[in-house]
Amino acid sequence: MIFMKEETTAEQKYKIMTETPVNKLICTLAVPTIVSMLITSIYNMADTFFVSQISTSASGAVGIAFALMSIIQAIGFTFGAGSGNYISRLLGQKKIEYASKVAATGFFSAFFLGLILALIGIIFLDPLVYALGATETIAPYAKDYVRYILIGMPYMAASFVLNSILRFQGSAFIGMIGIGAGGILNIILDPIFIFSLDMGTGGAALATIISQFVSFSILLHNSGMNGTIKIRIKDFTPKWKVYKEIFRGGLPSFYRQSLGSLAMICLNFSAGQFGDAAVAAMSIVSRVFHFALSAMLGFGQGFQPVCGFNYGAKKYDRVISAFWFCVKVSAVILLAISMVLFVFSPQIISVFRKEDPEVVLIGVKALRLYCLTFPLSAWIIITNMMLQTIGRGKLASILAISRQGLFFIPSILVLPHILGLLGVQMSQSVSDILTFLLAVPMGISILREMKTRQQV
Repeated sequence: MIFMKEETTAEQKYKIMTETPVNKLICTLAVPTIVSMLITSIYNMADTFFVSQISTSASGAVGIAFALMSIIQAIGFTFGAGSGNYISRLLGQKKIEYASKVAATGFFSAFFLGLILALIGIIFLDPLVYALGATETIAPYAKDYVRYILIGMPYMAASFVLNSILRFQGSAFIGMIGIGAGGILNIILDPIFIFSLDMGTGGAALATIISQFVSFSILLHNSGMNGTIKIRIKDFTPKWKVYKEIFRGGLPSFYRQSLGSLAMICLNFSAGQFGDAAVAAMSIVSRVFHFALSAMLGFGQGFQPVCGFNYGAKKYDRVISAFWFCVKVSAVILLAISMVLFVFSPQIISVFRKEDPEVVLIGVKALRLYCLTFPLSAWIIITNMMLQTIGRGKLASILAISRQGLFFIPSILVLPHILGLLGVQMSQSVSDILTFLLAVPMGISILREMKTRQQV
């Protein structure tokens, strides 16, 4: 496979990224990112599964903690996607020394910001869990979970940066090893801490931060291998010139993830009006679709380094070909997944909380409504990835805030007052339709622009 040989140099990697047929290159790069995303989703699902065996309120606590995890991801993806996008273009221009400074700046900035926010969160733990949408009955379980997650927040955020930097350099295989090791460990530790040691929801969170630390250590140790950039403190360059480019590429991820966290909080509050069963059901549905989307996200992430390298090298025809290939394949994958989820939704929800028929009833309808619009995410996500990777920060940010912010948050706040619980269950589908209608003209206009540049 490409990029697995230790002797691969930066020059050889440049040649591979700009000359290998894009379909073959994307598929090769996508394999480790798909595996990484699936493993991450599996151990997130494992947390949901094991915690759900405790009680309905404990299951709801996972949804509360998911909002906090989105905040951590917002930090990691902002600095990771921002520095990674910029690095891929710099490597396409053969500016390796400056790329090293960008990598170190993104990594250490995420770590220090995560440390500051973790200390604040620990001090204000009680108000934090209620702000995330906990009810009185869910709060005790949520505090046990969130307390441990805050301890791991600094290196969890930095780990997202490391993985993104490796991926944008075309070395996602190294990231897969780190994430895979942590994911397997998490699944092993979950039942031990939750049941054998009787730690409850706190045990699930402790298993998560231990496994995340193992992943972080592996990723940090392997940076610099296989022609990739080595993370060094001496390269840390906290200057506006560097941050400007990081934020240009990273702010869309920040908007998407932070609004995703806010959307989850709004979902928790809206569902909470209908009881803990509604919170638990929507938490399970969110995790199921996060898992379902992970394969497609991994495939799309195989597109990003190809897009960045070739856009930096002004090979726009390769960017266009790569985009259409990813959209077509992703749409087929999501359509197939949607059909499976729609047919087997009762069995899927029952796996997590069969002891509570109300949770199953609410979850099945929400899952099926989401399936109706799920394939639209293929165009939305690949378009957003392209805009972000080529440095079109404003357009990427607009698209990023649309799905979870501009459209979902108003839907989840308004529709339940009009349609009751059905409004909660259908809000994401309404948001996806509106976001798709916005994304289509955005993507088409950029593709036409690149086609014009290629002809000049």
